[in-house]
Amino acid sequence: MASRIESLIEAQRRLLGDISHELRSPLARQGVALGLARRSAGGSAKAALDRIEREGERLNEMIGQLLALSRIESGTNGGGEARIDLAALVREVADDANFEARERNRSVHFVNGEPIIISGIHELIRSAIENVVRNGVRYTEAGTQVEVLLTAEVANDHRFAVISVRDHGKGVPENSIKEIFQPFYRVEDDRDRKTGGSGLIDRGAGCAAASWEHPSL
Repeated sequence: MASRIESLIEAQRRLLGDISHELRSPLARQGVALGLARRSAGGSAKAALDRIEREGERLNEMIGQLLALSRIESGTNGGGEARIDLAALVREVADDANFEARERNRSVHFVNGEPIIISGIHELIRSAIENVVRNGVRYTEAGTQVEVLLTAEVANDHRFAVISVRDHGKGVPENSIKEIFQPFYRVEDDRDRKTGGSGLIDRGAGCAAASWEHPSL
């Protein structure tokens, strides 16, 4: 039974990756068709074409998340590890999020206690941090600030980098806390339909506080 379950899980992972790759081909053709439509369409169609382009970009982003998730779960993440200045990376993500947040009467503040260098895959780590920070911006109340804190902690003789993101939203219900890091899990379906959450990599949306850890060097 265990072997059968393992085989089914592996087949599911392969299917997820294959479907994601296949979806990109028609999406690319849609982009070409959209470019041709812009050349022949009048000004009255601009708003509709812009909307189609935005939705296409969102589909492409979601497909990218599916592929990343498939690579992570299969252990073939497609990139090599490198030394990363974590403080600089988190500050860059926070600054970008703050730029977007100001348009919505919100802000993002980054606090760094000390320089921290880690070993990891830059794009995957950035994506993980960015999704949590942007979810904080998405769900925090208007006029409030999202606090991003980077610290170093020692546990069981190992040193860890700890990134905490705190927003001022309504938080995650107690009965959902154990589930929020599961793929595709969404705390509130209605809320995510309105804000566009997909539950792929942006897990734990709306947390009052969230932490992400990576062993530091």
